[in-house]
Amino acid sequence: MDDDVVQRVFQEGGRDYYQQPSTSSSSSSSILQSLPLHVSFDHGYYLLVKSIQELREKKEGLVTVGIGGPSGSGKTSLAEKVASVIGCNFVSMENYRVGVDDGNDLDSIDFDTLAQNLQDLINGKDTMTPVFDFQEKRRVGSKAIKSFSSGVVIVDGTYALHARLRSLLDIRVAVVGGVHFSLLSKVQYDIGDSCSLDYLIDSIFPLFRKHIEPDLHHAQIRINNSFVSSFREPIYKLKCRSEQSPNGDPSASIFHGKEAMMDNFIEMYLRPPSASEEARINDWIKVRQSGIRYYLSLGDQRIVDRHYIIRPKAEFEVGRMTLGGLLALGYNVVVSYKRASTSVSNGNVSVSLETIDSLGETYMVLRGTNRKTVGAEASRMAICGPWITKSYLEMILETKGVPRINTPPLTSNASSTSNQEQLIAAPKPLRITPNLVNRLEDLSQPWTRSPTKSKMEPVLATWHFISSDPPLAEGSVIDPSFRDSLHLAPMPDSYDLDRGLLLAVQAIQAVLENKGLPVIVGIGGPSGSGKTSLARKMANIVGCEVISLESYYKSEQVKDFKYDEFSSLDLRLLSKNIDDIRNFRRTKVPIFDLETGTRSGFKELEVSEDCGVVIFEGVYALHPDIRNSLDLWIAVVGGVHSHLISRVQRDKSRVGCFMSQNEVMTTVFPMFQQHIEPHLVHAHLKIRNDFDPVLSPESSLFVLKSNKQVAYQEILRILDPAKICSSVQNFIDIYFRLPGIPANGQLAESDCIRVRICEGRFALLIREPIREGNFIIQPKVDFDISICTVAGLLNLGTYRASASAHEVPAIFKYKAVAYIEASAYIYQDGKILVEVDHIQDVSNPYLQIKGVDKEAVAAAGSTLKLDGSYTTKSYLQIIQERLPVLERSSSGIHTQQAARLQELVQLIQSQCNIVMEKQGSSSASESSPSREASPLDGIIEDMQSRIKRLERWHTINTVLWTFFMSAFVGYSLYQRKHK
Repeated sequence: MDDDVVQRVFQEGGRDYYQQPSTSSSSSSSILQSLPLHVSFDHGYYLLVKSIQELREKKEGLVTVGIGGPSGSGKTSLAEKVASVIGCNFVSMENYRVGVDDGNDLDSIDFDTLAQNLQDLINGKDTMTPVFDFQEKRRVGSKAIKSFSSGVVIVDGTYALHARLRSLLDIRVAVVGGVHFSLLSKVQYDIGDSCSLDYLIDSIFPLFRKHIEPDLHHAQIRINNSFVSSFREPIYKLKCRSEQSPNGDPSASIFHGKEAMMDNFIEMYLRPPSASEEARINDWIKVRQSGIRYYLSLGDQRIVDRHYIIRPKAEFEVGRMTLGGLLALGYNVVVSYKRASTSVSNGNVSVSLETIDSLGETYMVLRGTNRKTVGAEASRMAICGPWITKSYLEMILETKGVPRINTPPLTSNASSTSNQEQLIAAPKPLRITPNLVNRLEDLSQPWTRSPTKSKMEPVLATWHFISSDPPLAEGSVIDPSFRDSLHLAPMPDSYDLDRGLLLAVQAIQAVLENKGLPVIVGIGGPSGSGKTSLARKMANIVGCEVISLESYYKSEQVKDFKYDEFSSLDLRLLSKNIDDIRNFRRTKVPIFDLETGTRSGFKELEVSEDCGVVIFEGVYALHPDIRNSLDLWIAVVGGVHSHLISRVQRDKSRVGCFMSQNEVMTTVFPMFQQHIEPHLVHAHLKIRNDFDPVLSPESSLFVLKSNKQVAYQEILRILDPAKICSSVQNFIDIYFRLPGIPANGQLAESDCIRVRICEGRFALLIREPIREGNFIIQPKVDFDISICTVAGLLNLGTYRASASAHEVPAIFKYKAVAYIEASAYIYQDGKILVEVDHIQDVSNPYLQIKGVDKEAVAAAGSTLKLDGSYTTKSYLQIIQERLPVLERSSSGIHTQQAARLQELVQLIQSQCNIVMEKQGSSSASESSPSREASPLDGIIEDMQSRIKRLERWHTINTVLWTFFMSAFVGYSLYQRKHK
């Protein structure tokens, strides 16, 4: 399908600048020649960035991009994330309004001015784009855009792919789904099966079918955004009544010099057509009107934890015709009130005074994205309540005498027991076949209706409890031990990360309400599935403690690469800690130093009202020996774990050796299938982590690399002295060439999977970084894998197709082809990390500045005067360029290092065999004596001795430098006094 897609990219109404055949000798295909029919949001972002970069190389002048789609689909989010990487000009169609009729009205867009602005930029002319003020409902000015301020312009808007603009666009992107589709799901649930999806679209989005959907079929990159705004990035609120002082706004005296923002809103709540007067307000739809704009959120979604009101970022803009469509379908406006707000902000926390006309009172509200920061600001302001956790809607309903029915009724537990043993498996990877349907008319359902969701998502299920004891007779006294017999009934289905996070928090609150303190949670799943991320997000919401099972490693077994062995955990100490927590005793939780491979100390933990929930997360958190002591069991699958499966299956399918998921699991993840997956079946909550951290812009790390010599004293000056810490690491990078890649020519980084060995641990990187300007933009997904996974990659060439094993030719194998050994000095302060790498066989060290804030990384590089010395080459490229011409080959290493690499590969395979043999006899593995030191132990000891030598040299260097500076300062003072 490559030729067809290329024609679609450059000829279907777009700007045809590049029609010459490719002359690149790279073995990898062009990004623009491999665009699938529709992709996820994360994958679409990655494809768009790479496509823009490729098109800039193949054509002169400006690259124009249009991103279109329905309201709430995620267009603006995509444009902003791409702009943060590319550094391009961003033009919103919202500023080209000439009328105020409706947010989606085609006649309200000034296409002539927008087309002229784009044409000027394409012709190399500066242009003035309009600025529209939605409060004043008119155009208030203009903004200048330089023609060559950047080589890319992105146009974002509902009609960005309209026929009047398509001829001016190089790349056309369509985004569907998101909260747009979630609204349809919500409405369909509320009104039942009485109408079809097409009728809903005609009712709620009447302009979508007529003016938007036809344009989206002309897109080259088509994205289905299944993300639903949730509690992944919640907003924390503290609310209390405000006593208005005679001097005016009390918040203004707190943030001196900050300009106060004033706004007026009209907020309406729509009740579903089939709901009664006492329907749960969580099922209502909230509409907020600000000027001529309408914002919608799906119900009164929030979590109340102690004094905090925690809300998701779930509000998106809709048109007035969407509101009219909801009313036409039978929704009723049951509550409407005006809210006047005056707010100031210090960057982290905003303080607002909000007046509700229906209540006749003013309230002070503190908002922020960090729970601890909001609480600290309230303490600094000496505000101690009394706090209000009710919403304005609830308070208004109480004044009207409407009972508060915000808790859903208990559901029957008949279905939960039958489905308790329902299997949970890692999501099957998407495999695009060569005969992919290219014609839209051949699809059974238009892709613009989010075909990835075959049925409407139901409302969130509710938790209920089951008792292992017989029910008590009416009027009998409740035995305190009855609370211990209450257990959560497992959810029969699995959920995505967004819904799973909300259900997990609600489960904790349900256990607290029914059983009291403490609540002990276990989160289990394979490596890289997202356990730690989920645990931290839960802790941010609930305000609890998170303990990793990695803290319970036994020091004597860690250096034997037994990270994925259950016997490597100190179960006796873990059992004691859980028992102490259960019985409200103060306990000491271990602290494990992964760099040294030893237990470095303990920290005290005590159950209290402020710390009544403890989360244990780890690969074996749901093992029977652990989970029986826990209150809530959560299983997480997917994530980078599933991404690696997809990558392996894709690489094998390229050469006609597609392997089933079961074969991949038994080859690459033997520990998972045998010792982890069986425990996940019993979880109360099963979560499918469809989030793709490998391709997602949310996990981007910006890196600047230079070989300029910089004194470490200069490095220390750009870091926060109160938070600075340093370390020394030795690492070995092994590059595995993908199956089907010919062993001729220079080896490219995109042809490899990289495995890093550092301090006895294996980390995997499975995506080539994005290179933009001086920056290397790489994902933060160096996730730990077991030695058996590494050995599984090496052994994928031989797999069992039937009863006998068949050897696959070498071209079909993952083959270790490159070997890099280096040591690194690392300095960091929590925001910026500076790494000085000394690479073997490279004379000069390389300095890397890393951080999630692009501007902060750039500022650090400028302070160190690195401008003009940056490189985006990988260490693999650098070493290959330094090789003698006769030794340059696909191996990418010196000839004398090939034997070293082969030895290391053999040791990995043999070590994995030892681990698997011990896992085969689990009872013997826990009591087996220490085995003799293997050659791999010698490698680790050699690396550790190198680190000690480097640390000694670092100490000596520091002492000498301090002595020199003291002498210099003393001499300067002496000279000044003498003069």
